[in-house]
Amino acid sequence: MRAFDRRHPLVWDVLVTGFFVTAAFTDVLGGGWRYITQNPQAPTWLIVTLSLGFTVPLLWRRTHPVAILLPMLPLAVVNAWTGTDLQAGLTLLVVTFNIALHTALRTLLASYAITMIPIVVDGFRNATEQAADHSPDQTIVPQATRLAMVAIVGISYRTRQEYLASLVERAAQLEVERDQQARLATAAERTRIAREMHDIIGHNLSVITSLADGGSYAAAKNPERAAQALTAIGTTSRQALGELRRLLDVLRTDPSATEPPGAEPPGPALRPALGLEPPGVEMAPQPSLTDLDHLIEGVRSAGLPVRTTIHGYATALPPGRQLTVYRVIQEALTNTLKHGGPDATSTVSVSYGDGGAVTTTVTDTGRGSTAHGNGTGGRGLTGMRERTALYGGTLESGPLPDHGWRVHLHLPEETPQ
Repeated sequence: MRAFDRRHPLVWDVLVTGFFVTAAFTDVLGGGWRYITQNPQAPTWLIVTLSLGFTVPLLWRRTHPVAILLPMLPLAVVNAWTGTDLQAGLTLLVVTFNIALHTALRTLLASYAITMIPIVVDGFRNATEQAADHSPDQTIVPQATRLAMVAIVGISYRTRQEYLASLVERAAQLEVERDQQARLATAAERTRIAREMHDIIGHNLSVITSLADGGSYAAAKNPERAAQALTAIGTTSRQALGELRRLLDVLRTDPSATEPPGAEPPGPALRPALGLEPPGVEMAPQPSLTDLDHLIEGVRSAGLPVRTTIHGYATALPPGRQLTVYRVIQEALTNTLKHGGPDATSTVSVSYGDGGAVTTTVTDTGRGSTAHGNGTGGRGLTGMRERTALYGGTLESGPLPDHGWRVHLHLPEETPQ
């Protein structure tokens, strides 16, 4: 009913106004007004005029309550002063209720004050006639109290409406925030996947390219070395394909029967939380530092000599930190393969501290210019910095004084949760 009223307010206004008009003229035509009036000789034209004046303006009681109060007040004064006392005059209470419901408190107080005028007039008229049962304290105070109670009910109802509106608005805001959080989570997941794709494809293709170049060079003079290069290419390719398959499983959307027809499946970031990931599907390839030897062996087989120095143990290092260290080393070695030149060598130094602290330095003896690939462009350096920032670490990357390139990573101790 409220929804219908919001769409078609005129219907309810006409019904309410028609009810009061019918009641007023039933009172007039049936002669019921004569039982309570103090002026039974009041002319018929006055009775009809007052009845219409008190009821017809109610059609605009919700849209212009103050505007209809002003022409009704003179009629109320006449109704009180002549002693007619039509019950239709009680519609002033309906108008007061709507003023309390739709206007500011200051307007309500002003309306209350001017509505007291016909009440005071009625009280003093009865006092001049010395009616014992209609003394001012028996007429003014009860009517003023009744008017105040109607105003308080209007204020209470308005407060309830505003509270409900605030709840609806809050619910709408929470829904919008929920959708925004879902979109942000999806965007973050896509960014992470793009970074992983860059790491996987960039590293493995660089290794494959180096192996292919070395194999073609050695084919004529040393077929055995060429065969070894082809074998390494096959191994690296299969490894890259395996990682890509696991990663693409994250992007696969497979609407299940539990989802309604036509519904958009949840994004990658939300599917695990909703329990929609198929069993056994890995969210992403997550290498750890135990795979570091395999990574370095692959780089060495691609033709880049790598010397490693390890201080401490990574057993207590959380998986996320291990992945960050692994990806930084992988990116640095990949860039050396791409840009270091044919005679470049690389050194990897990893030092594990207490509380998850780790320091990693990767240097090479390549050409050592901004063309090295660790400059400002591309996803490589950006991805490394993003990973480092997740753990409050620092990442330095730049050319060495003589020649070569240096990448230095430091992750501080974990903050106790």
